[in-house]
Amino acid sequence: MLRRPGFRHVAQLTSRASLASLVAVTAFAVALPALAQTPAEPAVTGDVPMADYLALLQQISPAAHQGAQAYLQAHERRCRRSLSSRELRQAMAEGDGDPLLMAMIRASHLQDGPGLTRLGEQVSCTRKAAR
Repeated sequence: MLRRPGFRHVAQLTSRASLASLVAVTAFAVALPALAQTPAEPAVTGDVPMADYLALLQQISPAAHQGAQAYLQAHERRCRRSLSSRELRQAMAEGDGDPLLMAMIRASHLQDGPGLTRLGEQVSCTRKAAR
Protein backbone atom coordinates (compact mmCIF):
# COMPACT_ATOMS: atom_id res chain seq x y z
CA MET A 1 0.00 0.00 0.00
CA LEU A 2 1.39 3.38 -1.00
CA ARG A 3 1.40 6.22 1.45
CA ARG A 4 1.89 9.86 0.88
CA PRO A 5 5.09 10.91 2.53
CA GLY A 6 4.54 13.57 5.09
CA PHE A 7 0.71 13.38 5.12
CA ARG A 8 0.61 12.57 8.83
CA HIS A 9 3.07 15.38 9.47
CA VAL A 10 0.87 17.85 7.53
CA ALA A 11 -2.24 16.66 9.41
CA GLN A 12 -0.47 17.13 12.74
CA LEU A 13 0.67 20.63 11.77
CA THR A 14 -2.84 21.56 10.62
CA SER A 15 -4.32 20.21 13.84
CA ARG A 16 -1.73 22.05 15.93
CA ALA A 17 -2.31 25.25 13.97
CA SER A 18 -6.07 24.96 14.49
CA LEU A 19 -5.64 24.36 18.21
CA ALA A 20 -3.15 27.21 18.50
CA SER A 21 -5.55 29.56 16.72
CA LEU A 22 -8.41 28.44 19.00
CA VAL A 23 -6.28 29.08 22.08
CA ALA A 24 -5.27 32.52 20.80
CA VAL A 25 -8.85 33.49 19.97
CA THR A 26 -10.14 32.22 23.31
CA ALA A 27 -7.41 34.13 25.15
CA PHE A 28 -8.38 37.28 23.26
CA ALA A 29 -12.09 36.72 24.02
CA VAL A 30 -11.24 36.24 27.68
CA ALA A 31 -9.17 39.43 27.76
CA LEU A 32 -11.69 41.43 25.74
CA PRO A 33 -13.90 42.62 28.64
CA ALA A 34 -10.88 44.05 30.45
CA LEU A 35 -9.36 45.93 27.49
CA ALA A 36 -11.12 49.24 28.16
CA GLN A 37 -10.83 49.12 31.95
CA THR A 38 -8.36 50.79 34.22
CA PRO A 39 -6.26 48.53 36.48
CA ALA A 40 -8.21 49.67 39.59
CA GLU A 41 -11.54 48.39 38.22
CA PRO A 42 -12.79 44.84 38.77
CA ALA A 43 -12.44 42.45 35.82
CA VAL A 44 -16.13 42.65 34.83
CA THR A 45 -18.34 45.63 35.59
CA GLY A 46 -21.65 46.85 34.27
CA ASP A 47 -23.87 45.19 31.77
CA VAL A 48 -23.47 45.21 28.00
CA PRO A 49 -26.45 44.22 25.85
CA MET A 50 -26.21 40.47 25.23
CA ALA A 51 -26.72 40.93 21.48
CA ASP A 52 -23.72 43.29 21.35
CA TYR A 53 -21.49 40.94 23.32
CA LEU A 54 -22.47 37.93 21.18
CA ALA A 55 -21.95 39.96 17.99
CA LEU A 56 -18.46 40.84 19.19
CA LEU A 57 -17.72 37.18 19.93
CA GLN A 58 -18.96 36.28 16.42
CA GLN A 59 -16.49 38.77 14.91
CA ILE A 60 -13.63 37.44 17.01
CA SER A 61 -14.39 33.74 16.70
CA PRO A 62 -17.47 31.93 15.38
CA ALA A 63 -16.57 29.01 17.68
CA ALA A 64 -16.55 31.30 20.74
CA HIS A 65 -19.93 32.67 19.67
CA GLN A 66 -21.42 29.20 19.10
CA GLY A 67 -20.00 27.84 22.35
CA ALA A 68 -21.30 30.83 24.31
CA GLN A 69 -24.75 30.50 22.77
CA ALA A 70 -24.84 26.77 23.56
CA TYR A 71 -23.78 27.58 27.14
CA LEU A 72 -26.54 30.21 27.44
CA GLN A 73 -29.17 27.84 26.06
CA ALA A 74 -28.08 25.01 28.34
CA HIS A 75 -28.15 27.32 31.36
CA GLU A 76 -31.64 28.54 30.52
CA ARG A 77 -32.89 24.99 29.92
CA ARG A 78 -31.37 23.55 33.11
CA CYS A 79 -31.76 26.52 35.47
CA ARG A 80 -34.94 28.06 34.04
CA ARG A 81 -33.39 31.51 33.88
CA SER A 82 -31.27 33.41 31.41
CA LEU A 83 -27.74 34.52 32.19
CA SER A 84 -27.05 38.23 31.93
CA SER A 85 -24.25 39.40 29.66
CA ARG A 86 -22.36 40.31 32.84
CA GLU A 87 -22.59 36.71 34.08
CA LEU A 88 -21.46 35.39 30.69
CA ARG A 89 -18.56 37.84 30.61
CA GLN A 90 -17.55 36.72 34.12
CA ALA A 91 -17.70 33.08 33.01
CA MET A 92 -15.37 34.01 30.13
CA ALA A 93 -12.98 36.27 31.99
CA GLU A 94 -12.57 35.29 35.63
CA GLY A 95 -9.53 33.16 36.33
CA ASP A 96 -8.97 30.87 33.36
CA GLY A 97 -12.64 31.11 32.44
CA ASP A 98 -15.37 28.68 33.36
CA PRO A 99 -13.89 25.30 32.34
CA LEU A 100 -17.27 24.12 31.05
CA LEU A 101 -17.72 27.21 28.88
CA MET A 102 -14.17 26.84 27.54
CA ALA A 103 -14.88 23.16 26.77
CA MET A 104 -18.08 24.15 24.96
CA ILE A 105 -16.15 26.67 22.87
CA ARG A 106 -13.61 23.99 22.01
CA ALA A 107 -16.38 21.50 21.11
CA SER A 108 -17.90 24.16 18.84
CA HIS A 109 -14.53 24.71 17.19
CA LEU A 110 -14.19 20.96 16.62
CA GLN A 111 -17.81 20.79 15.41
CA ASP A 112 -18.48 18.12 18.03
CA GLY A 113 -22.28 18.28 18.35
CA PRO A 114 -22.62 15.23 20.63
CA GLY A 115 -19.83 16.54 22.86
CA LEU A 116 -21.49 19.94 23.02
CA THR A 117 -24.75 18.27 24.05
CA ARG A 118 -23.03 16.25 26.78
CA LEU A 119 -21.30 19.37 28.08
CA GLY A 120 -24.60 21.27 28.10
CA GLU A 121 -26.01 18.64 30.45
CA GLN A 122 -23.30 19.54 32.97
CA VAL A 123 -24.12 23.25 33.28
CA SER A 124 -24.45 24.21 36.96
CA CYS A 125 -27.05 26.61 38.28
CA THR A 126 -24.82 27.78 41.13
CA ARG A 127 -22.20 30.48 40.69
CA LYS A 128 -18.66 29.19 41.13
CA ALA A 129 -15.93 31.27 42.73
CA ALA A 130 -13.23 32.67 40.46
CA ARG A 131 -10.26 30.37 39.95
